[in-house]
Amino acid sequence: MVEGSSEEEKKGQTEMSDQKNTYLQNSIPINMRLLTLSIVTFFIPYTQLFAQPSHWSNELVEIHEDQKVHTFMHGDQLFAQDWHLLPQPQFWMKIMRLSSDSVLINVAHNRKVLVQMSSKDWHRQTEVEKQQSKDSLRRIFSLDPSTAINVTTGKSDFYLFEKVYPSLSEGVRVFEKNGVDPWYAQSILLIESPGQLKKSNVGAYGPFQLMPGVAKAQGLIVTKYTDERENFERSAYAAARLIKRSCIPSARRIASEHDLNYSESDLWFRLLVLHVYHAGALNVDAAVRKIQPKEGGRMLIEQLWQTTAASFGNNSQNYSQLALAAHLILHEMMYERCDEMFWCSSVN
Repeated sequence: MVEGSSEEEKKGQTEMSDQKNTYLQNSIPINMRLLTLSIVTFFIPYTQLFAQPSHWSNELVEIHEDQKVHTFMHGDQLFAQDWHLLPQPQFWMKIMRLSSDSVLINVAHNRKVLVQMSSKDWHRQTEVEKQQSKDSLRRIFSLDPSTAINVTTGKSDFYLFEKVYPSLSEGVRVFEKNGVDPWYAQSILLIESPGQLKKSNVGAYGPFQLMPGVAKAQGLIVTKYTDERENFERSAYAAARLIKRSCIPSARRIASEHDLNYSESDLWFRLLVLHVYHAGALNVDAAVRKIQPKEGGRMLIEQLWQTTAASFGNNSQNYSQLALAAHLILHEMMYERCDEMFWCSSVN
């Protein structure tokens, strides 16, 4: 760690004081600990002294909590670009915190919650009664009779954020080691199989939920006797390699084909990459072609939430909504739990 001059420190304290006020206003937690924001400059080996900094470097923060240190990607863009105000991520935040004994009855296209009720009360109805309940809600809320209404069960028993929290730093480390934006590691760990090793009904497995063929293509051993997808380091390596070699190039190509200006640190571009990771490049390409966007940005992602094409359906639409919701919850956790937060210039 290298200390700056008193003049530099004074400038840094002024800048970080302004940032601190912004982040405290944006964060939602009720019982927030005393927070100190500081600038930390890490010692960089001579061989890396003139290396080009990664585009994500200025988003890395260290959280000091009860003598433990965690490294995360900060969620500044969520608030600077008002992603946190969108009803879809707000809806999924509720679902992620809601137990499975409750359901939220909501409008499909904007996720507006109409009513919350017991799962048992909903499921004990006949199909005719369920349809009558939806028709009644359309009348009460003055909705068009054709408005699609969803019934979504709480998923707090799946989104185990407390359990996945300690592994996020390790994901950040492995992705950085492999030269890949660690925002993707953080996002995937938060929403794919948070804090648990479960195999999906289609065969995806491990903390990054890789399919057998995909894992093998990225160099992992997946046999009857050995499955490296359950090894965190190997699974993270394979996911980083997949994103670097396939998902990001595919997102670049899709954006370029529609003459969309982008930076790879743009949140909308990262969400596009996540859609490729989840749905595959061909399906995302089909959805974007159907939209025919004139520009990128938040509007394109919101349009994807309303678009079906090829195999890009409801689960695909929801994927980036889940990522946004999970990052908002993580942001709250960071500010609730930390004793100190340090902005990093580099993490090795």
